Amino acid sequence: MSGRKSAKLTLEMIKWEHSVFALPFALTGAVLAADGWPHARVLLWIVVCMVSARSAAMAFNRLADAELDAANPRTAMRALPAGLVTRPFVYAFIAVTAAVFLLGAAMLNRLTLILAAPTLAVLLAYSYMKRITRWSHLVLGLALGIAPSAAWIAVRGSLDWRIAVLSLAVLLWVGGFDMLYACQDFEHDRTVGLNSIPQAFGVDSAFWMARGMHLAMLALLLWLVRLFGLGPIALAGVILVASLLLYEHSIVSPRDLRRMNAAFFTLNGIISVVFFCFFAAAVFFRR
Repeated sequence: MSGRKSAKLTLEMIKWEHSVFALPFALTGAVLAADGWPHARVLLWIVVCMVSARSAAMAFNRLADAELDAANPRTAMRALPAGLVTRPFVYAFIAVTAAVFLLGAAMLNRLTLILAAPTLAVLLAYSYMKRITRWSHLVLGLALGIAPSAAWIAVRGSLDWRIAVLSLAVLLWVGGFDMLYACQDFEHDRTVGLNSIPQAFGVDSAFWMARGMHLAMLALLLWLVRLFGLGPIALAGVILVASLLLYEHSIVSPRDLRRMNAAFFTLNGIISVVFFCFFAAAVFFRR
């Protein structure tokens, strides 16, 4: 296999383009911590840590779920179950990206290094949560919600409870849309005995729970604006995020999941970028 094709398959396996989900929230945490742009060196290592940790977690998830993916028509053509990449290659990829993450944490400060291994453990543990609990969606939310608090620690070397409000908001945002995404596998999960909110309570209930979580997320974002005194620019960002979430929920329903990929991937990527742009602008114009 050529190097170019191998690289393409690897990026497809870890869904490289979906790094946009968590990275803007991490950058928001960094900007809030620094009250502006953090030092370029710190910013570089934050990005390195974010990308490497997520890559390791996604590759580990593909490895852990290889047999399950092969049995699910929706995921059977992923690189590993389709035989396009090998298990030894994925193991090596996980080892390298995990090592890069630990190196990046060491380059930031002592607390980031201390917390690096527990953080990586949370990211990797998610892969087995559907075998254990119907609340795996919240574990995925936690895995991404760590990002803004981790970035704050990277800049400050300590944690401020206020940034945990943003982490909780991200947890609810991700957990909510993962509940919606899991509706696609409702029948398959019941057949093979995997746990999820749709599998446990039904698709209709999953939609209502996701809506409630997203409303709670918006309430937390409004609180965040108040806590940091960010003013009308950030408030406008929350309103725009609310509008995008409303549109996201309007294009899918319990009886029509055809546009789930557009809601899950495209709109959520837009939401995270919009959020960062407005909150970062609020910080810079406040100074």
